[in-house]
Amino acid sequence: MAAIVVTALSLTGCQGGKAPARPAGGPSVLSGPAPPAPAINPDIHKIRHVVVIMQENRSFDSYFGTYPGADGIPMRDGVPTVCLPDPHTGRCVRPFHDRSDLNQGSAHDGAAARYDIAGGKMNGFVAEARRAPKHCGGQAVDPFCAAGTRPLDVMGYHTGADLPNYWAYARHFVLQDHMFEPNTSWSLPAHLFMVSEWSARCSTHSPMSCRNALNDPVNPDSIASGGAPPIYAWTDLTYLLHAHHVSWRYYVMRGSQPDCADSGVITCSPVLQNARTPGIWNPLPYFDTVKSDHQEGNIQGLSSFYQAARAGTLPAVSWITPAQIVSDHPPALVSHGQTYVTRLINAIMTSRDWSSTAIFLTWDDWGGFYDHVNPPVVDGNGYGLRVPGLVISPYARRGFIDHQVLSFDAYDRFIEDDFLGGQRIDPRTDGRPDPRPDVREDVKILGNLVADFNFHQRPRAPMILPVHPHTDLIPAHHG
Repeated sequence: MAAIVVTALSLTGCQGGKAPARPAGGPSVLSGPAPPAPAINPDIHKIRHVVVIMQENRSFDSYFGTYPGADGIPMRDGVPTVCLPDPHTGRCVRPFHDRSDLNQGSAHDGAAARYDIAGGKMNGFVAEARRAPKHCGGQAVDPFCAAGTRPLDVMGYHTGADLPNYWAYARHFVLQDHMFEPNTSWSLPAHLFMVSEWSARCSTHSPMSCRNALNDPVNPDSIASGGAPPIYAWTDLTYLLHAHHVSWRYYVMRGSQPDCADSGVITCSPVLQNARTPGIWNPLPYFDTVKSDHQEGNIQGLSSFYQAARAGTLPAVSWITPAQIVSDHPPALVSHGQTYVTRLINAIMTSRDWSSTAIFLTWDDWGGFYDHVNPPVVDGNGYGLRVPGLVISPYARRGFIDHQVLSFDAYDRFIEDDFLGGQRIDPRTDGRPDPRPDVREDVKILGNLVADFNFHQRPRAPMILPVHPHTDLIPAHHG
């Protein structure tokens, strides 16, 4: 079997107004025969390992908004032509080069997404960031929550001098400039979509009891405060992988979670995580399919990933999630995230599995940072705001910018086409009916990641990068 490792348009000037609510899009049970499966390029099977590296909370414009040739921040002669209203000053704020290693961002739940998108004007980011201090909820664990001290950096962007390794991967492999978070919401729904194509609440362990929950699926962290454990009864991708005897692992870095259990707050007391701890970035232990298939042992610590890479025994499909300190999730340092990701990619490139691996690197949501592209409306759940996406593989095109409309759904589609003969997480065909609104992998607007590969080229040699590259980032000063 092949193996897969998964690592995670219009803009106006100073216009005010609040965004209308996004479409509700309640779920309906899919009925009728499934559409015919699209033809699968047989060359895809040269990829025997897919690794999805999922980082946290950065918009495309915040990391690649000035990347040459990409759909980046609108500029003329190097000066941004857009300016967003600031209700606090009555003026507007333009995107600016932010060299700070420590960023703050803003709220990034469903409500924040609506305010930022502003009905398609994409001009609500500053106003929402001004509202965000109240989301600190009285927490004293972060100095940014003190009144008047939190910097307004949502309009800041980093350049290649700040992010030399991320930009090097883009120059030598594939950068996706229309990768959207699959859901118009925060981290937990994004991670649920990543492994199952849905975010829901279930009243019983019957998949048909599940109902759409874009912003408020039951949080695995709820049990820490005396709540009932969540029921994730709908079908996830591991169910199909297990049924087809395709190996998979979900690697969790030990440390604290890169986000808060309350989606509306900016900072909170640390919540510890490891492979045995269900959480926002480790939801699979609560999926009924994982438990009934006795697959809990496939959820492992990050050391197991490094061991597999060294031994050349990477599974077909891998997901890798960070701990807060290396997550790119504010207030984690930008430099720490880049170092962590570089170590992961170097480990794969020095493995004998490199020659048959595709690495998909992305960020789970926009983190409140500015982006100028209005997300397409696919259904009542998404798409969410644009995030960076990179494809790194010996078969990846060199220096290619992929302009296709994509979301994390494209990762699942690639995995399904490569290892499952095109089987989808589809209530009509997967043997576990649930009332999900649609089959996300088959949405017509979704691009195909096969376009990012040239399977007829000589496999690319590894590109080992320094884990501590020189950058123009200004070191953070705490306290």
